Amino acid sequence: MENGRIAIPSTGAGGIDGERSGHFGHCDVFTFVDVKDGQIASVSTINNAEHVQGGCMVPVNLLAEHQANALIVGGIGMRPLMGFRQVGIDVYYDAERPAIKPVVEDLIAGKLPMINDNQVCGGGGGAVP
Repeated sequence: MENGRIAIPSTGAGGIDGERSGHFGHCDVFTFVDVKDGQIASVSTINNAEHVQGGCMVPVNLLAEHQANALIVGGIGMRPLMGFRQVGIDVYYDAERPAIKPVVEDLIAGKLPMINDNQVCGGGGGAVP
């Protein structure tokens, strides 16, 4: 990724040295990493909106309003994944490392895969078999 805004669901206060939340809809904050010319240009955070049953589109709209064009997740349901696709936000998958900075660096370097439909969660946080 040469240029753009990456959103990462984060625990606690978030930030580049923070940890990624396992499931985007239940994170505390979203960390935004702005990338310019293949380098981290700036980092900011916003609070997540309340996630209620059936309210999976609330975070989708929140990230779209903040001009994110990429999202890194360790878990996501099919409904919000389809919502991100509809608003033009690419969703990348990494369930191995919770640290934000290394996964951001991997995305910038083109090393993270886009999530596949068979990697989505079934709503309870576990991957669908």
